[in-house]
Amino acid sequence: MQRAQAVLSPVRRRAVMASALALALSLAVLNEARAAGPTAVPVKPAATVAATPEAKPDGYVPDVGQDGKDVIWVPTPQTLVDKMLDMAAVTPQDRLMDLGSGDGRLVITAARRGLTAKGIEYNPDLVTLSRGNAAKAGVSSRASFEVADLFQTDLSQANVITMFLLSTINEKLRPKLLQLEPGTRIVSNTFRMGDWEPDASETITEACQTYCNALLWIVPAKVDGKWDVAGQTLRLQQQYQMLSGTLGASAISDARMDGRKISFTADGVRYTGEVNGATIRGSAAGKGEWSARRI
Repeated sequence: MQRAQAVLSPVRRRAVMASALALALSLAVLNEARAAGPTAVPVKPAATVAATPEAKPDGYVPDVGQDGKDVIWVPTPQTLVDKMLDMAAVTPQDRLMDLGSGDGRLVITAARRGLTAKGIEYNPDLVTLSRGNAAKAGVSSRASFEVADLFQTDLSQANVITMFLLSTINEKLRPKLLQLEPGTRIVSNTFRMGDWEPDASETITEACQTYCNALLWIVPAKVDGKWDVAGQTLRLQQQYQMLSGTLGASAISDARMDGRKISFTADGVRYTGEVNGATIRGSAAGKGEWSARRI
């Protein structure tokens, strides 16, 4: 074996090493997909994953499966790009940030819908490619791309976050995501966020064979603690968007957050409202308006 290695040319040796690396990274993605449960779709067979190419400043064409800082590069199918934006219910007033923006297709699609969109990508060749693609699409004024580490990026610039990362990366980002403005929408291609369950998920079948699931989370307002409701104490325990607790002596049920919107049932009455800092105002079915003040 040592003799065989000795006669390999440097070029051939690099190619073999690159192929081995791509295979290892592909297996890592496959394991993540399996761990993600029924919403995940298996990756393409390792044989279809190409080795990492030499840097090509001019006419650069990325290879599916090429390695990056945190994940290998696999493009999101355009049909799923459209679905992710639809699930986030984006409007031209939104500011979108795509983490690991690759060839820029999601950012460019968002810009075509009138959004101001920004791609965060660690690979400078992919950023250059994305800027060229945005120019060809005529959306450079709304679509920008930055060479940056997604863990070092200020996510508060956006109210819509999109990503196609591994579940382990999503979990590392989760603390920062939960600190974003309530109501911020986060959409992931296939991979989950640990025990933070998505608010919605959809699977597409048209023009998509792998990575065909979109998962949506809405950053909830923080309401854990005690609130005064007309002399009664509303005690809330919060686990992401899910709530439990009591109103006076009665347990609440079917309780959750949807961004700033709160809803729960107590003593057969359905309460809905909106959180604004230390106050909640809303309506109670059959009882008119209600309000709460944080204790």
